[in-house]
Amino acid sequence: MPFCGKCGSELDEGDRFCRNCGSSLQPTLVEEFSVAADDLVAKVKELIHEGNVRRIVVKDETGKTLIEIPVTIGVVGALLAPWLAALGAIAAFATNCTIIVVRSE
Repeated sequence: MPFCGKCGSELDEGDRFCRNCGSSLQPTLVEEFSVAADDLVAKVKELIHEGNVRRIVVKDETGKTLIEIPVTIGVVGALLAPWLAALGAIAAFATNCTIIVVRSE
């Protein structure tokens, strides 16, 4: 019988999420990109349009998390606008940013 990698709870075959902690049981890939603040919004838009992105985290030069964006299927248009506006504001204050992308395999 499988166990959750995050909390150790016992799982049933075929479970996609842990019943105890709610974490996804599907394999993920984590990538990091370093970008200048001027390119931040464009890079995030590009990543979202790729389609297999589950979460985007933007950190500053010191490693402090500035924004964390959960990306779900169907996030388009008006739902994406507030996130992009926040990224634009972040880009005004930061010089270099690191984008951490969590993808489903």
